[in-house]
Amino acid sequence: MSRAPQGPITIRTMSSSDLETALDWAAQEGWNPGLHDADCFMAADPAGFLMLCADGEPVGSISVVRYAEAFGFLGLYIVRPDWRGRGFGRRLWAAGLERLAGYRVGLDGVVERQADYARAGFVTAYRNIRFTGPPRPPGPPDPRIVPVDDVLLPAVLAFDRRFFPAPRDAFLRCWLRGEGRRARAYLADGRVVGYGVRRACRLGHKVGPLFARDAAVAEALLTDLIQGVAGPVAIDVSEPNRAAVRLAESLAFAPSFETARMYRGARPDLPLAETFGVTTFELG
Repeated sequence: MSRAPQGPITIRTMSSSDLETALDWAAQEGWNPGLHDADCFMAADPAGFLMLCADGEPVGSISVVRYAEAFGFLGLYIVRPDWRGRGFGRRLWAAGLERLAGYRVGLDGVVERQADYARAGFVTAYRNIRFTGPPRPPGPPDPRIVPVDDVLLPAVLAFDRRFFPAPRDAFLRCWLRGEGRRARAYLADGRVVGYGVRRACRLGHKVGPLFARDAAVAEALLTDLIQGVAGPVAIDVSEPNRAAVRLAESLAFAPSFETARMYRGARPDLPLAETFGVTTFELG
C-alpha cells in the first residue's frame, strides 16, 4: 500500500549508485538487466538519468538519454510499488520530457503503458519480441567470426552507425568491451558485415545488438554468441524482420516478453531487415 510522503519531493540527476538501484528495480519488474549495465549507460550520457526522492529516499526513476543530432531515448521509467498512486510517475515523466524538449524521442513501451505513451504523442512503429531459449554446446570456431579488439573497433563503430539514429561511440566503447561481455564481428573480404554482443544478466544472458547484412551472417554470429554459457539466453527481435523471428524459432527460442518501439517526432529510417537483435530496451 502506498504511503503519503512527510517531506519534500525532489528530482535529481542519478549517481552511479542511484542507477544501480534503478536497475535493481528493473530486475524486480522482470526486465532482467545486465549485471554490468550501469557503467555503459552512464557513458552514454552521465546526466541522462533522473531519480525522484520522497522523504529522502529514492522512489522513482527514468532515463532520458541525449544523443547527438537531437535524438533522445527514454526508459527505466519505474515508480516503486509501495509509492505508486501518488502522482510521482507524472512528475518524473514531465521532468524527463522537459530534459528532452526539442528532441526526437524513442522508447520501448511495455504493453500496459502503450496507451499512455500514445496519449503523450508517441506513435508505435513496430513490436519488439523477446525470445528466450537454451544456450548451445561449444562447437568448432568459425574463422570468419573474430573478437572486437582495439584494431577492429573503429570499423565496428562505423558499421553500427547505420543502425541507430545518432552516433553512440562512447556507449559502444563500453558495451563492446565491458565486463561480462563477448563481442564478435563477422568479416567478409576483410570488411565487417555483422556484429553482435552477449552480456551476462541477472538471469542467464542476453544478445544485443545483433546486426548483420543477411540471415546467414546473423545465424553464424548468434550461434557463436550463445555457445557454452550457463542459463537461458534472450534476444529482443524487431517483429518486422521475419527472418530474425524465424532464426530465433529455429534455435528453439520462444516469446517471453514484448514492447512497442514508439517515437515522438519523425520515425528514423533504420535497416530493420538487417536488425536481428535490439541493443537494449533502456537506451535503444
